[in-house]
Amino acid sequence: MSVPQEVMENKLYDAEAEKRMLAAMMNSEECLIEAINTLTAEHFYLPKHKLIFDMITSLYRKSINPSYFELLKEVKKHSLFKNTAEFEELKEIAEFFIGEGNIKYWIGVIKDRYRLRNFYRFLTKNLEMVQKGREETSDLLMKAEDDLTNLVALEIDETGDMPQDLANYGLEEIEKRRKRFLEFNARGEYPLDGLDTGYKLLNQCCMGYKPGDLVILGARTGHGKTAWSMNLAATVSVLAKETEPILYLNTEMSKQQIALRWASLLSTVEQQRIRFGNISDKEFLNISNGYNQLYNSRFYSQAVPKLTPEKCVSIARKYKVQKGIKMIIVDYVGRMEKLSDNMKEFQMLEMIMRTLKTLGQTLDIAVVALVQLNDDGSLQGAKRMKNEADLMLKLEPITYEEANENQELQDVAANYWIRIDKNRDGPGGIDIPILFDKKTMIMSDPIAKGGGGH
Repeated sequence: MSVPQEVMENKLYDAEAEKRMLAAMMNSEECLIEAINTLTAEHFYLPKHKLIFDMITSLYRKSINPSYFELLKEVKKHSLFKNTAEFEELKEIAEFFIGEGNIKYWIGVIKDRYRLRNFYRFLTKNLEMVQKGREETSDLLMKAEDDLTNLVALEIDETGDMPQDLANYGLEEIEKRRKRFLEFNARGEYPLDGLDTGYKLLNQCCMGYKPGDLVILGARTGHGKTAWSMNLAATVSVLAKETEPILYLNTEMSKQQIALRWASLLSTVEQQRIRFGNISDKEFLNISNGYNQLYNSRFYSQAVPKLTPEKCVSIARKYKVQKGIKMIIVDYVGRMEKLSDNMKEFQMLEMIMRTLKTLGQTLDIAVVALVQLNDDGSLQGAKRMKNEADLMLKLEPITYEEANENQELQDVAANYWIRIDKNRDGPGGIDIPILFDKKTMIMSDPIAKGGGGH
């Protein structure tokens, strides 16, 4: 006995789930971010629901809150609805919101019905081929097996690589890198796989901060964690020829403190004099020009005193959707809220690092996490964090003995080390000298004592 088409269609989608999902996206940013990161328009069955999903997504990517009224304006602007009933349907969907608690349930229902539709199409296609009777049974079964395998594979995130594919990919990648190196070398430049670190030797060691990388930098209190992170932000999102969007999450400083640090960093006027307002007309002009650079930059920041791993993930996903960020800097991890009072500090740090690593891989961005070292330069739980990190760095002052005895430091002005404790894609155990001007908070490559660069 055949199943009536209308009955079959009703089993292939859930109108309530689709409406609940769209309503949640219109009324809750948290639900909206979750939906954009897990669903596409194709997951919806009804054409009108696909259209509304695309409109909501498009508005949010433009940093416009996709409320009912904004959608209404969009519909009227582009004449997308043809009759009153369609406008009433949009209003009904907007009022269908009942809360954020069941968002993952509704996503699960929608994805389940989407899988069922794909399976139904598979069955229909193969039934038609059987009825036509134009192919051998063995051929039909082979094709059906291939189609079903591909259908199941769509639901699996992890995919394997055939040896031929891996070999071809590797050869193409090497050829591409060789060509790139020759082009950069001819210009006296060094090719990078990721974002500029701001330091020549560090770039050569790690080839930049790459998508999916977890970079951990540790420093003792008062030894430049925030200065290092803001210099990195300046290098990537403010001063570069082609700036890249980054997100800076700060758990310690206010908006005023961050703004004043930028003034010094971009103008070279001493931080203390800026705080007092003791600046000349020329210096004020330099500061103004610096802020103009910041105004036109791609630096996004958010102060989150009570930052949790979950909140960090949510904020990062939002900025990935809206701004296309290539990096997130968390300053600093030690001030993130504990999920449980029973959790020890090293356990908390390990859990946070694992979350940040997954975040970077999922969003295809570099994640830079700042941690605080103990007075003796050690870090509790360092071994566990090191396992998660792609690049683990320590920022430490150059001692008086090192400055006088280390031959590498005799011809350059440098006062801090960036020590490479771990480097998954390159050499480790290397100490890179840098110059940290604490008056302006500017960090740079060492300067040759005889004048010129290092």
